[in-house]
Amino acid sequence: MVRRRKFVLRLPSRSLTLGERTLVMGVLNVTPDSFSDGGLFLDSGEAAAHAVEMERAGADIIDVGAESARPGSRGISAREELNRLLPVLERLKGRLRVPISVDTSKAEVAEAALQAGAQMVNDISGLRHDPGVAEVARRYRVPLVLMHIRGTPYDMQKISPARNIWRDIDTGLRRSVRLAQRSGLRRTQLVIDPGIGFGKTVAQNLEIIRELHRLGKFKLPVLIGTSRKTFIGKVLDLAEPERRLWGTAATVTAAILNGAHIVRVHDVAEMVQVVRMTDALLRR
Repeated sequence: MVRRRKFVLRLPSRSLTLGERTLVMGVLNVTPDSFSDGGLFLDSGEAAAHAVEMERAGADIIDVGAESARPGSRGISAREELNRLLPVLERLKGRLRVPISVDTSKAEVAEAALQAGAQMVNDISGLRHDPGVAEVARRYRVPLVLMHIRGTPYDMQKISPARNIWRDIDTGLRRSVRLAQRSGLRRTQLVIDPGIGFGKTVAQNLEIIRELHRLGKFKLPVLIGTSRKTFIGKVLDLAEPERRLWGTAATVTAAILNGAHIVRVHDVAEMVQVVRMTDALLRR
């Protein structure tokens, strides 16, 4: 078990302490084609109600995304992304006590979401798609999550596997951190994510979780998202994402024991119990 470093992320309305306990980020996909829950929350009212439900279940952050990153997806325009996203953010104004994170790789979308009430940006491209995202985060003084991805959502499962996945992650995340800092964003506002499933093999995903403590050298908080992902389905022979609850629970536990500060999940109520029990094991 790894003793986690403690960090403080400063948001416009509050601060989040990381490391004393694991924070739970609830996933809200307002997309028609996400791999697990695509189409379930296209209606802004239903999406907002689900966000409130996740908060009640114990989520510390709600991560709202309007563009699918499933394997093979080609992406959408900023206008289409905002057309899906902004009605949900408008409905959530004043309804949540926990902060909203916007899951986007476009500076235009990030800025509009922050103006509409989001307080954090989660960029799955690690600034590869649009480095301007870092400048937006700096101007609005919000935390930025930098994820490692090999290729793009469209081709990430078609490219050849990395020979050394840790070398690839190390190189990619260092580049993302440098880009963020060149934009004037302080390291104290950065979070890193190894990008489970994004251009990695099943064996590599398992290796990343097992050796997650290796990210400690960055001296930055770590977010990880394993929820319902394909590698769990392949290990357990479960084709339907919604049946991967127990596999997700195992990966969440292992990630926390190896140093994760934030876990990004779909099944908030169940994973909150997993997180609290694992945190109890970590207490000395």
